[in-house]
Amino acid sequence: MNLFNSKSLTTEFFEQLYQENPDPWQFASSEYEAKKYTATLNALPRNLYNSGFEIGGSIGILTEKLARRCQSLLSIDVSEIAQSQAIDRCQHLTNIKFELMSVPQSFPTESFDLIVLSEVGYYWCWEDLRTAQSLILDRLRSQGHLLLVHWIADTGILPLTGHQVHDAFLELVPNQLKRIKSITAEKYRLDLFEKI
Repeated sequence: MNLFNSKSLTTEFFEQLYQENPDPWQFASSEYEAKKYTATLNALPRNLYNSGFEIGGSIGILTEKLARRCQSLLSIDVSEIAQSQAIDRCQHLTNIKFELMSVPQSFPTESFDLIVLSEVGYYWCWEDLRTAQSLILDRLRSQGHLLLVHWIADTGILPLTGHQVHDAFLELVPNQLKRIKSITAEKYRLDLFEKI
């Protein structure tokens, strides 16, 4: 039984996590993460996107790499501690805007041709995931890309699993989304969708 399954994890949970360890998932040092980032970037069919949106940028490792593929990139996170690291890491890049924001309670008003949801969806409860889906679809431009990447182990303590998050978006195929790439690796799953 999931300990948190009735509600999404809170901002306070993540702030405490980053207080205890500035890189709790070893994003900066893990070989696994480095390979996953390479696969993430290689999955993108366009060399350059006009406007990108990264949900849950954490300490900015992927943010820095995504910025090279976007004319402008909005990176959000719930943790001020994590985002301050991301801002420091990406200070040499002028095309990134950072905001503290908790999706789905808040969501940008602008539209995007790329939205990246990486290692975030399983922290939401079902209700928040469904709300986030609706907001993502609303703000994703026609023929825009939605890239999902999630760890697929079932810890039993998170509200959802990576597979549940991805399968929820698969329910939107073929009426709202078209899946154009799918990779299931040993520890993670990647799905790339295009808005119809």
